[in-house]
Amino acid sequence: HVQLVESGGGSVQAGGSLRLSCAASGYTFSNYCAGWFRQAPGKERERVATIDSDGATSYADSVKDRFTTSVDNAKNSLYLQMNSLKPEDTSTYYCAAVSSDCVFFGYWGQGTQVTVS
Repeated sequence: HVQLVESGGGSVQAGGSLRLSCAASGYTFSNYCAGWFRQAPGKERERVATIDSDGATSYADSVKDRFTTSVDNAKNSLYLQMNSLKPEDTSTYYCAAVSSDCVFFGYWGQGTQVTVS
């Protein structure tokens, strides 16, 4: 049974930084693609970043050069380092895992709120 638990969300002023974490149980991040998505009220879910089993990363244009995703295999955790945050980054962020194509994901975390003012 795969479980994903996000943490690290919170409130920050524009220009600040946050680091989101996603801890997995019943799953090894290095075996498949994993990623981060976000969804704000009234808006469609948006792909933020993905990292495949080879460590190759991909980012949405809106976060490129500001956000970085990584995997710590020893801790079996996925991270999203968010720098130079903007008010438009305000959203609920979700960790997603178990994907063979970095498009469709089989498991999702419960989400963590990020608010930028």
